Amino acid sequence: MDTHIGDTSPYRFTETQDWFSSNEYTWEKLFPLVLSPTPRALEIGSWEGRSAVFTLNRLCAHGGEIVCIDHFDLMNTDAGRERYTKIHYNLTLTGKPFRILDEFSVPGLMTLLQEEIVSVAEPGFDWVYIDGSHEADDTFLDGELAWRLSRKGAILVFDDYHWDKEPVESIHHPKRGIDAFLQLHSGEYEILSSPSQYQMVIRKTSAMRIGFLVKEESTPKKGLNHDAFGYGIHIAITADSAYAKAAAVAMRSSVIHTPGRITFYVADLGLSEQEKNLLRNSLPEDHDVTVVFISLTDGIHTHAGQTWAKIDMIPALPIERVLYLDADILVRGNLRELWDIDLQGKHLAAAPDVGYPMGPDSVSKSPYFNAGVLLIDLTQTRLSFPELCRLASDMQRTKYLDQDVLNTHFCGKWLPLSLEWNAQGLGTYVKYHTPERDTLTLSDMNDPKIVHFTGPLNPDLVDVLNPHVQPFTAKPWGYAGAPGHPYAEEWWQVLEETGWKGWKSSTEFEEYRIEERKKALEKAVKDFEQWATNV
Repeated sequence: MDTHIGDTSPYRFTETQDWFSSNEYTWEKLFPLVLSPTPRALEIGSWEGRSAVFTLNRLCAHGGEIVCIDHFDLMNTDAGRERYTKIHYNLTLTGKPFRILDEFSVPGLMTLLQEEIVSVAEPGFDWVYIDGSHEADDTFLDGELAWRLSRKGAILVFDDYHWDKEPVESIHHPKRGIDAFLQLHSGEYEILSSPSQYQMVIRKTSAMRIGFLVKEESTPKKGLNHDAFGYGIHIAITADSAYAKAAAVAMRSSVIHTPGRITFYVADLGLSEQEKNLLRNSLPEDHDVTVVFISLTDGIHTHAGQTWAKIDMIPALPIERVLYLDADILVRGNLRELWDIDLQGKHLAAAPDVGYPMGPDSVSKSPYFNAGVLLIDLTQTRLSFPELCRLASDMQRTKYLDQDVLNTHFCGKWLPLSLEWNAQGLGTYVKYHTPERDTLTLSDMNDPKIVHFTGPLNPDLVDVLNPHVQPFTAKPWGYAGAPGHPYAEEWWQVLEETGWKGWKSSTEFEEYRIEERKKALEKAVKDFEQWATNV
């Protein structure tokens, strides 16, 4: 029996098989939430096309398209062939673009996934209706595959969430599969439907990730899709309470400029639980980013100082390659470019030290790197780790501590990086020319991808007042700030996006500055008195 929907067009629907019209009012309220002016709709389980016709006429009234997946008994029955004839007729009457895949949902969705990968247009769908099966496992699988086809912001509608034909705990009820899907993707969506609503409606808040490639898409010509292969970036940072805020800036700026999977390994050098939570909360709500805190209970840092933790953490990292970042850095570029650098058989890659390109007097004269940014092949490095530890024990009193040790140990075994990946001394000592410094390509630091705030956290009064080295080097969050540094304000702007928002203008920060200034003054007086005594 024919009936009509929305206007006078003679759609061919079986009147006794109307399982959709009760949802029209709810859907009308949802359609304005779809932001695309030409939305792409996907429907799993279409029957004769009643919901698809409504979607085309309302959601796609001014442009857009729909793809319908239904098996139609694989055209092996009269009933299946009749449903296919009717849906094709009904969708044609709308005058809107449509496509029908007469397959079961899984092969149909896999076809779409492969097509979307190679599509030159923007992949994905803005509206997804899932009504293909009442089996819990089928519904879960339909939801998962459709999720990978869903753009960020897409609306997904699961039908029959409160179906009453089977017990809700049964594997033959879709709710069980829907709930499993929702638990898996917790934090990646917001629920739009009410608890009593028959359908479960969610809006996706995470980015689209198809999750695999077809062979023709993984050729070198088109480049490597790291996310599809699961190749994320591993970043290691060491932090104590004094450097917790800095670590938050380093981590957040890394995420802001580096799309894709990132795992941070934070060597905990005495962070409080509150500080750990603030670090976690400093990162965008992105499920592609995770934080792992590593406790270093043994090693040279326990008696020689926390700067040695970057050495102690080498055997503790559960990975084979890592990008180590000092906490006092600001990322301004995509770290994937750095991560993908070919080490050419070297143990690590690092940028030259701008202060001492050929090393200080405490080490043998040779090309000398700054240890604030290190891309390390941990597999090779661990083979000589006992030797590195022995060297660290013997060189604990050198001027530049762990950096001297690392340069001595890896002499001839490191790959030089552009200074854009570790811009040091900006606004301070970089402007003072030396024969060694003049050999560097300092112009690489004009628009750096990583800014390194070298210098002490809280400088001595002698350094602050030294008229021959101005501005002095220091960290932005210390008592003296970082005067003259071109990126100090940018550092503070990122801090405002972390768990320490408002710190710069807080009473606590002002009290900290007063206390640290007092310490610097007391130390200066003590040093002067000791000098006067010895004159």
